[in-house]
Amino acid sequence: QAVVSTQSGHYGRGYDIKAPSMFTVREVGKTLVTRTTGTKIASDALKGRVYECSLADLNDDENAFRKFKLICEDVQGKYCYTNFHGMDITRDKLCSLVRKWQTLIEAYVDVKTTDGYLLRVFCIGFTKKVNKQVKKTSYAQSSQIRAIRKKMVDIMTKEVNTEDLKSFVVKLIPDSIGKDIEKECADIYPLKDVHIRKVKVLKKPKFDVSKLMDLHGEIGGAVDESGEAITGGAGEFIEPEIQDAV
Repeated sequence: QAVVSTQSGHYGRGYDIKAPSMFTVREVGKTLVTRTTGTKIASDALKGRVYECSLADLNDDENAFRKFKLICEDVQGKYCYTNFHGMDITRDKLCSLVRKWQTLIEAYVDVKTTDGYLLRVFCIGFTKKVNKQVKKTSYAQSSQIRAIRKKMVDIMTKEVNTEDLKSFVVKLIPDSIGKDIEKECADIYPLKDVHIRKVKVLKKPKFDVSKLMDLHGEIGGAVDESGEAITGGAGEFIEPEIQDAV
């Protein structure tokens, strides 16, 4: 879990986990790592760590059933700069949606964002009773299920294909894609509880520190040991730090 409330010890050091600018709460928590000794560099041990955070913690709202995965991609000063790594729904929320006398419809699609991220997006939805319905059940026919699934895939593909990763995550936070699917499928069969159930990052483009800094709403560049950005004058060259390894 992301939140580790502990002071850095004698052999370890606490780094602040910084969430991208799409979220309201930027500093998610702390993570511990063994200090740099010899050839073992602390930042290398931090890169690639995945932190799972509730959306309620990231956005200060009531929406606690969605969990976002953030992966540490770069370490500057005392900050771990993270990027979006996936999204999921809690088990209890998923179980509360599944009931008898209705049809569960699921679909998934592999699609690429404009900035080169290959995502696998899963969608879930349920049929609902129409107004003044007397019949107990609300089952969709197999042809209607196929039509709804096709519509789900088309909408998810359109929403991801035309956006970069940042814009797509902004859409994921209020779950606007689920609402669009619900609206579009109403003429086939009325749906309820339509959600983007899960998002996986299958492939990423080559790491670019300037793009990561843009994602965090910061100017890429040098930071001092405390993690504060070193700002130079306009067009002023900042000498990069000497690295132990390339």
